[in-house]
Amino acid sequence: MIDRPAAKAILEEYTKTASLLRHARSVEIVMRALAKHFGEDEEKFGVVGLLHDADYEMYPEEHPNVIVKKLEDMGEGELAHAIAGHYTKWNVPRNSLLDKCIVAADELTGFIIAAALIRPTKIEGMKVKSVMKKFKTKTFAAKVDREEVLKGAALLDMELRDLIAFIIPVLEAHKEELEIAA
Repeated sequence: MIDRPAAKAILEEYTKTASLLRHARSVEIVMRALAKHFGEDEEKFGVVGLLHDADYEMYPEEHPNVIVKKLEDMGEGELAHAIAGHYTKWNVPRNSLLDKCIVAADELTGFIIAAALIRPTKIEGMKVKSVMKKFKTKTFAAKVDREEVLKGAALLDMELRDLIAFIIPVLEAHKEELEIAA
């Protein structure tokens, strides 16, 4: 299986903007935490998190097909499949926990970070209640697909509140690196 250094090199080959690199890293961190929580392979989950949007900046109209093909050509079919289905509207079956976790982690992680960035204390002391309030405000982080967030939680048989409660401390543990520290 591809390791993190190789995955990071691929990500940096395709992605140049700091915000997308930070998103990839934040989803990687959450995916690793989910893997640990479920007793799965942290490296594998982390690589999927890191690479799920790797081709988005250079090939937005073809996303995620470019990175999926690259991974398939490398013999990384399981990783490619998870990335191919990281948005439920693409109608790729989610057969494994890996496939489900990337859906659960992607949009919600970005949303929580957006909510943290507008707070004076950023992620520090963030409560589930405040994230839920922002979630109900359709104009806040309007590009985040709320339906997708709900589907991600449902795929893990979790209430949205519980998934948020899981993700907040994971992100807080990396607040300096993710630039969400007060």
